[in-house]
Amino acid sequence: MYAWWWRLLPGPWWLRLLISLLAAAGLVLLCFTVVFPFLADRLAINDGTVGGA
Repeated sequence: MYAWWWRLLPGPWWLRLLISLLAAAGLVLLCFTVVFPFLADRLAINDGTVGGA
């Protein structure tokens, strides 16, 4: 899969590396701004009952 991505990108190795790093940073940003908040509303992570009476 990574070889496919590397062959798909244009330019010399340093441009491919830069594009790959930017794509990875964009994916992380998308996860933290869209995906994780969407999932946090639907998961009961903060519904703890320890010590509750």
